[in-house]
Amino acid sequence: MARTALRGPLSAALALAAGATVLMAPAATAEASAPGDKDVTAVLFEWKFDSVAQACKESLGPAGYGYVQVSPPQEHIRGDQWWTSYQPVGYRIAGRLGDRASFAAMVNACHEAGVGVVVDSVINHMAAGSGTGTGGTSYTKYDYPGLYSAPDMDDCTAPVTDYRDRANVQNCELVGLADLDTGEEYVRGRIARYLDDLRSLGVDGFRIDAAKHMPAADLADIKSRLSDPDVYWKQEVIHGAGEAVQPEEYAGNGDVQEFRYARGLKQVLTGEKLAYLKNYGEGWAFMPSSTAAVFVDNHDTERGGDTLSYKDGAAYTLAHVFMLAWPYGSPDVHSGYEWSDKDAGPPGGGTVNACYRDGWKCQHAWPEISSMVALRNTARGEPVTDWWDDGGDRIAFGRGARAYVAINHEGSPLNRTFQTSLPAGDYCDVQSGRGVTVDSSGRFTATLGADTAVALHVGARTCGD
Repeated sequence: MARTALRGPLSAALALAAGATVLMAPAATAEASAPGDKDVTAVLFEWKFDSVAQACKESLGPAGYGYVQVSPPQEHIRGDQWWTSYQPVGYRIAGRLGDRASFAAMVNACHEAGVGVVVDSVINHMAAGSGTGTGGTSYTKYDYPGLYSAPDMDDCTAPVTDYRDRANVQNCELVGLADLDTGEEYVRGRIARYLDDLRSLGVDGFRIDAAKHMPAADLADIKSRLSDPDVYWKQEVIHGAGEAVQPEEYAGNGDVQEFRYARGLKQVLTGEKLAYLKNYGEGWAFMPSSTAAVFVDNHDTERGGDTLSYKDGAAYTLAHVFMLAWPYGSPDVHSGYEWSDKDAGPPGGGTVNACYRDGWKCQHAWPEISSMVALRNTARGEPVTDWWDDGGDRIAFGRGARAYVAINHEGSPLNRTFQTSLPAGDYCDVQSGRGVTVDSSGRFTATLGADTAVALHVGARTCGD
């Protein structure tokens, strides 16, 4: 949960730092070191576990996604808003998205489809207020029966107010939520038991919510206690210029979400030039590719407006095409639902009867996006080659002899002969479904409509395969 997770009078505490500074010095890009050969994660935000299982079988597995990330499964406060999932009452799997049996069935179904499961894990804090949780547990702030009591949360009981003060950020209460003292032996052990319980059901990794609000050393200790301390670990640490806590501190624990990447894509696709993406990644002073988890948007940033969202049309789609073709970081594809009220919870309580219905956007299944997952898998480990740009919003680049992508972010068509390193022969443009022929010199000619792309790879030689 980022600082945008709650509403109302807390807005002053929720402000995000300004976008990334563009640094144009050359820098090499490297393939991310996500586990396995398929590093793309579909983030099915607020999907019920039964619906996730169906998506793994019908779309994620066939498209080549390596992982699916599910929303927090633990018991949480009652309410229709999405952020209730981020106010835990306990560690039982008893949230609105499904019970323990449906969660376990989902993990098994996804594994059968070749898709690993990452769980969004809320371990920084517990719920505010008082009441009865989604699993029937009665609680009050600082008292969660059988789990935590006031001494486990007494190092600071005031809100976070100063992001220049490390102790304030990491010991005090994020938007008024009861902050766990992760320096305590008992708390560390109890969190580790929760994560190991999820591992016992087959979970393959964790996204650590609000990691910035826990010292990196505390998280390292918790991770060391797990039955598999090398489990995949992705941490939410929002970069803020001049802040006391920075993302790089957490790289020793695992991947770190690189928020500057998403902000920079909005910056380029809405007000600058695609040509500036030639050295995107370390060349923009982002974290090393091997520890960066990247995205175009997530549930917080799409609502906060600091990144692109589904409301941005072609710019949003083309940002995904670029991200999935470009060898920096491990990509997340956010897949959520339409909203006008930023607090609104999932349609139908999280049941997805069909994509593109009842408000479900299903970005993971958009043909322009899902087709790029196989391209990324095919091009894994290959460097960027054959870069071309027109100095503006038209670019093209290859991934060695494995793939080639051209993007036209102008309002008029582009007709051009492109130089690639692809083997000669017939290919299917996975963006349009049309055939393309590469000649013996590695060239092909194509017309790209306004705000469209062409994407070729050696795993898609003929359309209809």
